Amino acid sequence: QLQLVESGGGLVQPGGSLRLSCAASGFALDHYAIGWFRRAPGKEREGVSCISSSAGSTNYIDSVKGRFAITRDNAKKTVYLQMNSLKPEDTAVYYCAARITTMCGDLEDEYDYWGQGTQVTVSS
Repeated sequence: QLQLVESGGGLVQPGGSLRLSCAASGFALDHYAIGWFRRAPGKEREGVSCISSSAGSTNYIDSVKGRFAITRDNAKKTVYLQMNSLKPEDTAVYYCAARITTMCGDLEDEYDYWGQGTQVTVSS
């Protein structure tokens, strides 16, 4: 069974850091682009970042550029989202998703498998 499992969320103070992990089971990540999305309270889910299957291409929404970094280790079947200089507005449930193609997609509908999400709360 194909599964994605997120971990690494938690409560952190403003300015702090967290590293989220997205681990795949039941399939190899090598040919999948992986995206990170988030849903803040009362808001629509939005794409945060994406990495192509070869890690040759990454993208970020403007609000996290320079603070977040997406990487992947295909041998470990894991994608990471390093989040630094966290702000209260980063508070959300973070989801990873896999797209059965090598290149990133911007829309939720373009992704085929989803994890269950991990809560990130930024608060003093």
